[in-house]
Amino acid sequence: MTSTTFRIGGDLGVRRLGFGAMHLPTEPGAARENSLAVARRAVELGVTLIDTAYMYGGGANEELLVEALHPYPGGLLITTKVGLARSGPSGEWKLDGRPAVLRDQVERALRRLRVERIELLQLHRIDPETPLADQLGTLRDLRAEGKIGRIGLSEVTVDELDQARRIVDVASVQNRYNVLDREHEPVLAACESAGIAFLPWRPVAWGDSGARAEVAAVADEVGATPTQVALAWLLGHSPVVLPIPGTARVNHLEENLAAEHVHLTSDHRDRLDRLSDLA
Repeated sequence: MTSTTFRIGGDLGVRRLGFGAMHLPTEPGAARENSLAVARRAVELGVTLIDTAYMYGGGANEELLVEALHPYPGGLLITTKVGLARSGPSGEWKLDGRPAVLRDQVERALRRLRVERIELLQLHRIDPETPLADQLGTLRDLRAEGKIGRIGLSEVTVDELDQARRIVDVASVQNRYNVLDREHEPVLAACESAGIAFLPWRPVAWGDSGARAEVAAVADEVGATPTQVALAWLLGHSPVVLPIPGTARVNHLEENLAAEHVHLTSDHRDRLDRLSDLA
């Protein structure tokens, strides 16, 4: 049996199949009301891991989740990310891991999310213009101050993960990964070896999974959708994988979460494994 739960950092228990909030519209109006309903329905259906970031609307996505879910039910983890900032007259997002920027973004996230501590705070990207020790050292200091519970990374290589682990305890890694795109398979292997949570973003290839005949064939054989097959494959591929599929529609949310009950045989998995250039 594939476990449906995982302990991030060894102690923070969550349901493995989570929810990515990035695609929820935040502008006032009917779309926002629908976003609130989707977030609330996710929790009603037992989601305990919701992923957001400062970059998603400059904090607007975090504020949406607060409106939908605060006061938070027990056991709910909202993880957010820092390390990108707007700059220049165009307001373009750029990497910014300077200690003062990271500290300010964490402080603002605490206020927006209305929490005293962010249980899992992820560095959205490593800023190549700031020493890694300074970036992670700042997050380590914030953890020592009780403002961060655990530290995660996003879009890192195996070498970067190794370097980071020499500075801080790394609880999670969030890289692009799905049944059709396994560029970061070595990173996943490193996470599995170390017991680090691996949160794949773009876990269903933004709908491309259904365009592959083999995925569609497996879906037909097991009575599921191609999206459900892609998510079920992830859940069975490694015990440290915590998919965070996102959607702005309740019916898609329900479809995604039902993937937990899709059973893939060893033959199905072998066929899906062969889809990747790295398999």
